[in-house]
Amino acid sequence: MKITFLGHAGLFIETRHGSVLCDPWFNPAYFASWFPFPANDGLDRDRFRRPTYLFVSHLHQDHFDLAFLRDEVAKDAIVLLPDYPLGLLESALRELGFTRFVRTRNWEPVDLDGLRVTIHSLVAPTDGPLGDSSLIVDDGEHRILDQNDSRPVDLDRLAGLGPFDAHFLQFSGAIWFPFVYQYPAKMLEALGRKKRENQMTRALRYAQHLGATWVLPSAGPPCFLDDELFELNDFDRDPANTFPDQTVFLEYLRAAGLDNGRLVIPGSEITLERGRCEIRHPLPEREVEAIFTDKRGYLTRYRERKRPLIEACKASWPRGRVDVLEALREWFQPLLERADVTCAGINGVVVLDLGEEGVAIDFHRRRVDRWDGQEPDYYYRIDRALVEACILAHEEDWVNTIFLSCRFQARRRGAYNEYVYNFFKGLSMERLQYIEGYYAERAPVDQFWESHGYRIQRRCPHLKADLARFGRIEDGILTCTMHGWQFELATGRCLTSDDRRLYARPLDRPGAEGAEALQPSAAGATVRPQCGHCTYDLSRRSRGVAS
Repeated sequence: MKITFLGHAGLFIETRHGSVLCDPWFNPAYFASWFPFPANDGLDRDRFRRPTYLFVSHLHQDHFDLAFLRDEVAKDAIVLLPDYPLGLLESALRELGFTRFVRTRNWEPVDLDGLRVTIHSLVAPTDGPLGDSSLIVDDGEHRILDQNDSRPVDLDRLAGLGPFDAHFLQFSGAIWFPFVYQYPAKMLEALGRKKRENQMTRALRYAQHLGATWVLPSAGPPCFLDDELFELNDFDRDPANTFPDQTVFLEYLRAAGLDNGRLVIPGSEITLERGRCEIRHPLPEREVEAIFTDKRGYLTRYRERKRPLIEACKASWPRGRVDVLEALREWFQPLLERADVTCAGINGVVVLDLGEEGVAIDFHRRRVDRWDGQEPDYYYRIDRALVEACILAHEEDWVNTIFLSCRFQARRRGAYNEYVYNFFKGLSMERLQYIEGYYAERAPVDQFWESHGYRIQRRCPHLKADLARFGRIEDGILTCTMHGWQFELATGRCLTSDDRRLYARPLDRPGAEGAEALQPSAAGATVRPQCGHCTYDLSRRSRGVAS
């Protein structure tokens, strides 16, 4: 097995059973804030433009490079699709022209003509943009784990899928905390130290528990080349900087007694053969070392190369093209009306300070109004152009655009509140209903509703839409109008798919089970064969390649 490291989380895996291209990233991300470190713009891309398989772990822009995937990757590549509840990743890839998919199930190995792959999918609202995943590739002789950004919890189960010859592991920051917060300098330093230590400790724990023969730091850190963000880079191994580089983590591993870590840079070729890990870098050893020992000089030269690109990106941001208040009021208020769990979780006012005006999102009153200047619970000062860009593109995930750009300042009352950021990554009714349902299932309050003589579970078995609001009942058939899935109340049977059931019990026979109580006719209802709106496809059950 030969693996070419493409930078950040990018891998090109070559086996005798085919090749796998994983998470390639080359173009600047998050409003031209993030760039791959070390630089990968000198790679010969022709070598990996036509992979047998393509794996994109999640939709964050440093893993889902829209321009590269659209313009440079062959569309006959077979996509290895994580088992996500929402079809957002598949839809995005289809829009780019990909048509062949292997739909995996969480934890379940899939045999692909001699190659065995297993994808572990994480589906909490806090995981990536509503989903993150890791990939195991086994060619019969070697087995590798590409963990990238994912943070699996069941480590015993993951270790049971090994042993692993190589483990590609994230160790560095990919977040805006704490440096965007308006805290005193000493507090920022203390928080930065804690964050840096926590993320490297977590990565060490994964490396120790999974016990791979070789550990290769990957999936970060990014570098910041815009003048406004340049000092965010960890030039001098600052223990309060949340973006330590690969050499820092390798030293951390050695200090903990692990000497199996290996450095790779874009273009490094890793050959696994007979228990050995041979790494050939694209540069002489002294030039590789200089990237890290003279990082400021390296990044200064990198910045000058990319300055025209950054300036062009910033010049393209829209200004004065949108009535922001009215646009957000029209967009957000219908979401707030349906966001019972989220509104209760935030329980306050979020302000977007755009300079000349501010917008207050009131989760008490479920209103979007002009900010009156009063101190809010959560405050964000953001360049108006970034908000206008998200409105014009109708970006449904502002975490994956504005917040990860680090181009904002923030303050808050009290501790971190995940509901705030989950709201901003769930800016469509489909996304929001999934988030609402996920939390509602884990804090069971009002989990049932009553209608047409039945006590019915409140959340749709498909994607957790609130059936008390989105359910319509006709002739014993409940239709979830969010996605068009239908269920027979008397039996709980799903008429759209064969692997979901709805809990429903007749109110007039409290001791009867729904499956035997009544058998109403479905003749008066139009029964749909599949989901009417989202990308859920009944061929998921076949788990084969769709062409």
